[in-house]
Amino acid sequence: MTSIERTAYPRFKRLVTAHELHLFFSPTRDELDWAADRTDSDEHLLALLLTLKSYQRMGCFPKVEDIPEAVAEFVRRAVELPEGTLPASARPPDAGRAGLGVGRPGR
Repeated sequence: MTSIERTAYPRFKRLVTAHELHLFFSPTRDELDWAADRTDSDEHLLALLLTLKSYQRMGCFPKVEDIPEAVAEFVRRAVELPEGTLPASARPPDAGRAGLGVGRPGR
């Protein structure tokens, strides 16, 4: 049987390895600069980066609440946000799609 990560409905694996975190979820300097230009708080910055990196990995925009805590913590530390910063649960409208050149489904 095909694993859920390889289906049309990708989800995060239950356990994300340190190697996967570094390989797939490390924001580049350009990604950080892009996200910082489009947000006004640490919480929104973290949420946008998580959304961006998740899209790059899975090809879809997951809800911030569905992103594993280990991934959020890794990205928070990678961009040196204060400890305890949590991602905002509401994404800026279409900010992630616009930066990636991805339109809304059906448009």
